Amino acid sequence: MSEQGWRAFLAADGVADWVVLHGGATAVFRVPSLAEAARLAEAVARVPDLDDALMTLSGGRLTVRLTRGVYRLEERHIGLARAVSAVARDHGATADRGLAQEVQLAVAARPDAIDVGFWRAVLGYAALDDDNAVDPLGHGSTVWVQDLDPAGPVRHAMHVDVSVAREHVQGRLAAALAAGGQVVRQWDDPEAWTLADRAGNRVCIVAWPDGSGVEGPPG
Repeated sequence: MSEQGWRAFLAADGVADWVVLHGGATAVFRVPSLAEAARLAEAVARVPDLDDALMTLSGGRLTVRLTRGVYRLEERHIGLARAVSAVARDHGATADRGLAQEVQLAVAARPDAIDVGFWRAVLGYAALDDDNAVDPLGHGSTVWVQDLDPAGPVRHAMHVDVSVAREHVQGRLAAALAAGGQVVRQWDDPEAWTLADRAGNRVCIVAWPDGSGVEGPPG
């Protein structure tokens, strides 16, 4: 696993339908009904070598995720993304990047206190990488265990990460601020903000990796 796959994906032509999120490349296609979404899903499932993808239906929408983790994106996924988009166009579907998002629960702990096995067990989740737990059905949020500096204090040991498309991150921020959120910290590359609600609970809104080529997400 490396950054090469998602960096190549972001730089590729013909993948404008897709958003590169924490969980990898994702596209959401709109169709008139659930029945149309099911027919589209059946057609997409015939794309060769797409067996590891995850598809979910919701009303008149089909969501296609090429991988469960961003670091599992490979250059071969570029061709798969183009093929899926071609099938969607043939079925009259419209890609909506504003609907693509990944919600992740980040559990922070010092290295000697990390207990990802507990989170896998209590949630009935599976291991994707050494530091996370994923819903086998793809419905629930990923849990990521984040190392904290052993010498530093433990504050806000759990927070939510929301990964969205680069052109929609400002709109999500504005909505959160209008709903009473406050900015605690801001990053410039990629655009990211840590917000807090009135009780001090924290959430990070990020355009990573869709909006930049940095090494990792803000914590």
